[in-house]
Amino acid sequence: MIIETRNSDLVLRDVKCLSLPLTLDCGEAFRWEEQEDGSWSGVAFSKFLNIREDADGNFILKNTSTEDFEAVWRNYFDLDRDYAAICEELKKDSLVAQTIDEYYGIRILNQDPWEALVSFVISQQNNIKRIKGIIKRLCEAYGEELAEGAYSFPSAERLSALEVADLEAIGAGYRAKYIKRLADNVAAGNINLAEIKAMPLENAKAALLDIYGVGIKVANCALLFGFQFVECFPVDVWMKRVLEYYPDGLPECFKGYEGIAQQYLFHWARNNL
Repeated sequence: MIIETRNSDLVLRDVKCLSLPLTLDCGEAFRWEEQEDGSWSGVAFSKFLNIREDADGNFILKNTSTEDFEAVWRNYFDLDRDYAAICEELKKDSLVAQTIDEYYGIRILNQDPWEALVSFVISQQNNIKRIKGIIKRLCEAYGEELAEGAYSFPSAERLSALEVADLEAIGAGYRAKYIKRLADNVAAGNINLAEIKAMPLENAKAALLDIYGVGIKVANCALLFGFQFVECFPVDVWMKRVLEYYPDGLPECFKGYEGIAQQYLFHWARNNL
């Protein structure tokens, strides 16, 4: 990858295996919106970004400093991981090979653990459109405005100061009580997300499953998308159907990158099953 400065923008050249629509709109993050010009705007780690791919395959990060790129976006888009090599390994499996050829460019975003955990608590028994709407209202009501119409994800301390009714009012429904207790415990230091992130996978999963309102699907999604456990393999109704293709278990070529394989298979399932 080559990083260049163009006026106030950053230009990333020679980035392998990154599709903005497939990565930003595949159900792993809920804060990105496609713009009329084909670019994507979103917020992560209290930073606003507009990003687009030009006709030459370069990625333009608008009004972005080198400092913000190194502090946030380099890791957020997982740009130091060799996805091209990983995809070649995963393609030893025939079903994934077909999926990668069709949907090449899906990446795992390294999101903020707090935001990811709350987001997937909200995702329970929900569809992507409603999840996005609830999170948008949550951020507009209790986040800080970073740019016109763009807001930070509210901290645990901010949400802890609310009542359950406040969260119900933005459409969180029965999940409001889960979010409220989670915020209370994180704000009070009873739950330390940084410590959970540093644990081995099975210990981290057990710690998340101890949290009120967090089941196995929410835990696995948070671990993969917010705690950087790329070997985690979330299973929902779509993936249960996919697993019928693997009666003997996941193939050896998935080992260590099960979460990346899962994202390709999940996208394939939603579009083909």
